[in-house]
Amino acid sequence: MTPTHLNAAEWPIVCAMLPFPDSQTRSGDQWARQLAEVAVEGFSLIDLTDSWVQPGELSPARLAELAGALDAAGVSATTLSSIRRSVIDPVRGKDNLAYSHKTIDAASELGIQIVSVGLHRPLLEPQTKAFWFWLADGPHDCLDPQTWALAVTRLRELGEHAGRLGLKLSLEMYEDTLLGAPDQAVRLVGDIGLDNVGLNPDLGNLFRLHQPLTPFADWIEACAPVMNFWHIKSYFRDEDPASGTVTTLPAPMELGAINYRAAIARVVELGFDGPFCVEHYGGDGLSVSALNARYIRRMLAIATGEAQQAVLRRGAVS
Repeated sequence: MTPTHLNAAEWPIVCAMLPFPDSQTRSGDQWARQLAEVAVEGFSLIDLTDSWVQPGELSPARLAELAGALDAAGVSATTLSSIRRSVIDPVRGKDNLAYSHKTIDAASELGIQIVSVGLHRPLLEPQTKAFWFWLADGPHDCLDPQTWALAVTRLRELGEHAGRLGLKLSLEMYEDTLLGAPDQAVRLVGDIGLDNVGLNPDLGNLFRLHQPLTPFADWIEACAPVMNFWHIKSYFRDEDPASGTVTTLPAPMELGAINYRAAIARVVELGFDGPFCVEHYGGDGLSVSALNARYIRRMLAIATGEAQQAVLRRGAVS
């Protein structure tokens, strides 16, 4: 097992702000009350998801107000996820690149350590009308060499900016993008070629799709060597071979169809020591995220050997 400087109790597990609505124009007091809900569920760290607040679009005074709201709730923002702001979007790519630079600057001001970006684009109308948005087809990236080269150039530019400020950049995996499969995602990280740029293998995005899948363990083996952050969630999944019907539904991690006990043990063994960001869609996503955080903490104690050692010590004493 590869040693890590972290133990299970101190490992950063951050709460995505996905359960909260767009709150860009709310007051600092209102932000603090939302963040206090997160703290009540046991979180001291959040992912400053920009579907909640877009720090890069705040004035200096409002950015200071956001920092004050974090302090008031007793939570820290250690990661920031920029959602659906693809820098190769055929229509908004240049604007999204400028937005991403402003986001990195704001993240640095707030003391954030990792900024996660992706190549997924805003939902199409059929997706917004579907019960689960992933049941409808969304935008697809072109796979031609020119699009690939543009992605490498623009993401490297963001990575260099983040590096100058002492931040890491993480690339979120998402279907039908250049980051839509493990081999492609790992290749893109390699082509960018910066030490501070790694992968955010949000593999739940792929597992929930109603299409044939390769083994989840194979995805972990491919992604683990370059991952520096992990959006993590699970799904129930059922496949009927007779009809070809696939059904997926969001699930707490310990109940879903993904064996995260094995996956977490393996990434720790391969040296991963980045933050986990718990996510959940549907229902009370915040409560399920809290369940997932406790599950991850327990699995980390097992993966690092701490839990087994504690049991053996108790046995020796008794």
